[in-house]
Parts: sequence; structure tokens; C-alpha cells
Amino acid sequence: MKKDQRWVVTRIDGKIASVSADFRGMRRVSEYVGKLPADSISEITVTKISTDDLVGLSSQTKWEDMRLSGTPFQLNVWKRLYLLTHHEDGTPILPEEGIKLLSYSQLADLCENPKGVRAVAHAVACNPVAYIIPCHLIVPKEAIDKILEIRAIAQSTIFKGTDLYLLDSIEVGEYEYGSDLKRRLIERQLYSR
Repeated sequence: MKKDQRWVVTRIDGKIASVSADFRGMRRVSEYVGKLPADSISEITVTKISTDDLVGLSSQTKWEDMRLSGTPFQLNVWKRLYLLTHHEDGTPILPEEGIKLLSYSQLADLCENPKGVRAVAHAVACNPVAYIIPCHLIVPKEAIDKILEIRAIAQSTIFKGTDLYLLDSIEVGEYEYGSDLKRRLIERQLYSR
């Protein structure tokens, strides 16, 4: 990555409740914790880690290692997102195994809610655990179409379309921390080995 991003990781009783590029995640955790009985939580910790550490944490984090606050619908969407980069047993999927970008409508199909694209997009935007739950891998349909178009054209070149879709020239869509960071996270997720 160009510049080392520091990530704020908030844990409740050892389980990851939030990962964010700033302290906004702590606000969400505070709202959640504020609704719970005082004796139901023993410890809340906040640490800052590097992007390399976040990638390592992601590869070690199982679904059960997170303490997420959301509606059943949001939890379903977040679990589907998580499974884009992790097997059911929590082991990471390697880029060569098929991590890929999806459109919001493709994710809605995966969530068995093809008519609920807007609701799915809203759940993606509310993701409390950046990178580990890879909301950055969801891009507008136009980006997917452009990638497919470029890959089809590239098939007639010596590169045969391999990794030749010029991520910097594609609109990757909104991201809470900016599209440049989203692009760098996509690149990291798809091409790190």
C-alpha cells in the first residue's frame, strides 16, 4: 500500500466489535454497549494496528471471533461478505482460489434477496468491521461491466486478460474512508500472495 494506514480495532471481551480507519467505530460500539446491562461486559479494548497487521488479523479471524451489533438482515449480509474471503471454517480464501469483486446486485442474489439491492447496499455501508468483512469488494455494476469488457478485449493481447483491468481507471464506488483507500484495499485483497 502507498501509505501505511492505521486501523482502530475495538474489542468487547476479546471479540472484535469494530475495525475502522478512524475512531468512528468506537462511537458505534459505545451505542451498542450503552444498551446492555453494565455487568454483561468485562472489558473493552481499543488498539491501533497497521494494514499489514489488519491483513494478518483478517486471516486469523473466524466469524465467531466477532461481536457484531446489527439486525438479522445486516448480520446475514455481513456473513455473506465475510464468506467472500473466508471458507465456512474461517480459514482465508487465497486470491488464486477466486476472491473477486461483486456488484451490489450480485451480493443481493447471494443474500437470496435479489429485489433488495438497496437494502443490501445499506447493510454493506453499515459494516462495522472493515477489511475482515470485505465491504470494499462490492462495487457498482458498471465497474463489473467495465472489467468484463476490458478483459474480453485483453484476451486478444499477449496478456490474455490476466489482471489487466486497470483498477485505477475504474470507478469503484463509495467507501466510508474514500475511494482511494477502497482501491488500495481491493488491490491488496485481490493480488497479495
